[in-house]
Amino acid sequence: MAGAKRRRRFGNVRKLPSARWQARYLGSDGVMRTAPQTFATERQAEKWLTVVESEILRGEWVPPEAGEIRLSDYGDRWIRERRLAPRTRQLYEYLFALHIRPHLGHIALAAIKPATIRSWRGKLLNGGTPEPQAVKAYCLLRAVLNTAVREDEILRQNPCRIKGYDRFHTPERPTATIAQVYALADAMPARFAALIIVAALSGLRWGELAALRRCDVDLDAATVRVPRKLAALKDRLEFGPPKSAAGVRVVALPAAAVEALREHLAEHVEDGPEALIFTGAKGAPLRSGNFGRAVKWTKTVASLGLSGFHFHDLRHTGNTLAAASGASTRELMHRMGHGTMRAALIYQHATDERDREIARAMDRRITGEGRRRP
Repeated sequence: MAGAKRRRRFGNVRKLPSARWQARYLGSDGVMRTAPQTFATERQAEKWLTVVESEILRGEWVPPEAGEIRLSDYGDRWIRERRLAPRTRQLYEYLFALHIRPHLGHIALAAIKPATIRSWRGKLLNGGTPEPQAVKAYCLLRAVLNTAVREDEILRQNPCRIKGYDRFHTPERPTATIAQVYALADAMPARFAALIIVAALSGLRWGELAALRRCDVDLDAATVRVPRKLAALKDRLEFGPPKSAAGVRVVALPAAAVEALREHLAEHVEDGPEALIFTGAKGAPLRSGNFGRAVKWTKTVASLGLSGFHFHDLRHTGNTLAAASGASTRELMHRMGHGTMRAALIYQHATDERDREIARAMDRRITGEGRRRP
C-alpha cells in the first residue's frame, strides 16, 4: 500500500503521550529492553537502534545492567573464585583492600574510564603509596577488568590500558662475588653456611630452599629436585607447588655446592627421606624474618661491604655465573624456574656487557703493546 510505514528489521520505536519517542529492542540474550532515554524525534530513536544492532552483530554488545555491578563486589568475587596460590591470594586481598576498594569500590564497572584510572593512580602516589605498590595494584585491577571484558563480557574495553602504568624502574640489585659468598657463609652460624652457598650456586628461591627434603637431593648425580616451595602466610607456613609450572625442575649443582650439602646433611639434618634440609636451630621450618634476626643479616652483610644486600640477591650470583658460563636462554630459564625469557635475557645482557668490557681491556693492552713496539 502506498504510504505504508516500513517495518524495522531490528527493534521498534513508538511515540509516547509526551510526544517523545521510545526505542525498544531484543538483546542477543533474548530479553526485550528499552533504551535508557527517550528521543526528541523518531529519526533519533532509529539511529540509536542502528548503533545497538551494529554492536550485537559485531559481538560487542553487553547487557547494560551488567555494567552497573560495583567494582567492590566484582573484585571480591574475582579473588574468591580464582585458583590462586595461598600467598598470592593474600597479596591480592591486601592490595584490593588497601589500594583499590577505598577509592574505586563504589563505582560501577561501566563507569570506570581511563581518566578514572589516571586520577586513582595519582591519588595513590600523591598519598605516599610507593610506586611498586601502585604498579602491583594497577596490574591486579587490570586482571580483574580483563575478566569482565573477555570472560563475563560485562565491559567492551578495559580502562586499564594506559602505557607505562604497569612497570616501574627497579634499581639494579647487587651481585655478590664468589669470595663474598664464602665470606658470608663463614659469617653465618654453622647450620646456615650451606644455605648461603647452595642459594648462590643453584639459583633456587628462598621458599624452594626452605622446602627441600633429603629425598630431593642426589649427591652422586650432583642434582637437586625442586618439587615444592614453603610459603609464609599471615597465620601459618604452607607447603605447596613452586611459583609456576616451570618452577618444578631438577637443577645440576657445581661440586662446591655438593660438598657443602654433603657436610650439612651429615651434621645438621635428621635421618629419613622427608627430613627438611634447612631448618632453624630447633629443627622448625625456616621463616625468612626469623632467619634474618637469628643471623643479624643486615649487620652481617654490611660488615662485608654488602650494605642493602638481600638474601634473594644470592640468586643473582648463580644466574650470572650460569650466563657467563655460556648457558643458553632456555637453559637459564630452566635453572631459574622461569616460564618466560625476560629474566634470562637480563643475565645474558649482563654477560654481554662484561664481554664488551673484556674486549675494551684487550684493546687497551693491544694499544699499549703497540706503542712499545720498535
